[in-house]
Amino acid sequence: MENAAEKGYYEAMVRETYERIAAPIRGLRKAAYSRIAAPIRGLHQAAYLLAALTLASQALALLRDRTFAHTFGAGQVLDLYYAAFRMPDLVFALVSSLVSAYVIIPLITGQDRDATRRLLSESATFLLSVGGVICVIIGIFMPQFLAFLYPDFVTSAYQPQFVLLARILLVQPILLGLSGVFASVTQVHRRFVLFALSPVLYNLGIIFGTVVLYPLWGLPGIGIGVVIGAVGYFAVNIPVVIGAGVLPRFRLPSFALMRPVVQNSVPRSLALGVNSFTMLFLTAMASRLGTGEVSVFTFAGNLEAVPLAIIGSSYAVAAFPALSEALSLKKHDEFMKILSTSARHIILWSIVALGLVVVLRAHIVRVVLGTGAFNWDATRLTAALLAIAVVGLVVDALELLFSRALYAARQSWRPLAYQIAGGALTVVLAFVFLAMPNSSMPASLAAFLKVSDVPGTGILLLALANILGQFFLVFLSLIALRNIAPGLSRTLLRPALDGSIAAVAGGAAAYAVLTLEGGIAPLTTLMSVLTQGLVAGIVGLAASALALYFLENEEFGIVTSALGKLIRTHTGRSAILPPSGDEPLQP
Repeated sequence: MENAAEKGYYEAMVRETYERIAAPIRGLRKAAYSRIAAPIRGLHQAAYLLAALTLASQALALLRDRTFAHTFGAGQVLDLYYAAFRMPDLVFALVSSLVSAYVIIPLITGQDRDATRRLLSESATFLLSVGGVICVIIGIFMPQFLAFLYPDFVTSAYQPQFVLLARILLVQPILLGLSGVFASVTQVHRRFVLFALSPVLYNLGIIFGTVVLYPLWGLPGIGIGVVIGAVGYFAVNIPVVIGAGVLPRFRLPSFALMRPVVQNSVPRSLALGVNSFTMLFLTAMASRLGTGEVSVFTFAGNLEAVPLAIIGSSYAVAAFPALSEALSLKKHDEFMKILSTSARHIILWSIVALGLVVVLRAHIVRVVLGTGAFNWDATRLTAALLAIAVVGLVVDALELLFSRALYAARQSWRPLAYQIAGGALTVVLAFVFLAMPNSSMPASLAAFLKVSDVPGTGILLLALANILGQFFLVFLSLIALRNIAPGLSRTLLRPALDGSIAAVAGGAAAYAVLTLEGGIAPLTTLMSVLTQGLVAGIVGLAASALALYFLENEEFGIVTSALGKLIRTHTGRSAILPPSGDEPLQP
């Protein structure tokens, strides 16, 4: 009897886990929630699942960057690779995002199968025709564009490969644009596992291009690897679309159907375009500061992107369908609760991460990038840039959420205006900072970050300008949200204060452990650096958790309660919790 009961228990557990992850599709339909608590519960489940899966994909992204650092170091080849990406990124922002998931999701939420298929078909056809023509034109004039943006790069021995790489990468925005069309169905059906799998396949393609194709074909080989990864990014959504019975087919776009899509997406596309232009400007400026500056600037941004993806993207992606659905059902209180809950968690965990990353920045860079051709000066400069970048982690994460909230509220022009304001401030500050005498603020910043003796510290000023622009952007977004989520800012004060106290406690504990460990073993091997940083990080995280416990932080209580239930469930101390009657079986 006990064996049969135990067997039945584990079968039920496996079945429930599978059903929650696989979420089989039974057709598109509107999900109505009977109480406000139901979507919040689903929000945390989706966010935690996305965070776990994102951690895996980000680990692969770090492996990609480690491969780059080991193979190329912070040198000209890697500078060319990252610079070549900026033009396709701009094309994606201005063209492919016209039919992105963020615009399509509110339109297909609650629609029947035929209406959804028609919208997806015309959107995909529009992207292939318009985007394809634009990419061909840009590809023809690519040498002229690159010569204007990177005059120092096009005179190098890699110039022919540089141009060919940039042309190959123009295939990427089309594939990612189609992924956005298909991913709208994936997100509406809450198939977040597949959604999180996309970047895994994308990074595998890039690693394959670097390790296998680069030795054969040079820089164009990495570009082919990027395209392979983009194909995988797109293809992972196909089974969901087929299962939902809404697979697109070639269909000439009609003005009546595409008008609301383009009308709603133009502001977002332009907003992304402004952001891409800002990064293009910063990359062009970095290319003029010296060899390797583009590489270390990008590496630092990629390292900051790990906690940004785990914390900010997880909640923003999980919340967006729920925010859109709440407004479509005119449940404004529900919208406010979802937005506030997501923002509070983002603020708390972003600030806690900030405290730990600032203290452990050198260890992080050494573990991830300190290999092969990546030298000590590049390591120190990247660590200094990471310290600046992670200060903006909170606002970067909130921007992901706030922009989606404004899109869900059909206020698509506001993020564009704020991106223009933030981008303009970034550009102005970059010129002002670089024009300052080296003996003034630039020298003080380099000394504060302990890189005064490292060449190329001018790149720190570009990172600082970018962060200040992002702070201004989020400040404007928070003001705009007062109209659709009144009282939101007041709900964010407590997690900001609790997070700051926890960050100081965690950072101080981690620093103390690093000081104690300093004389135990020399940091001459990867294992010794990893061990020291890991121990300090665990102690720092425990100190932050202890601080949040004594502060009786609500968000910390939610997380620990969820983990406690999970542990009790898997150790057999409690029965399997049945699905809530308020939680729909199928979104």
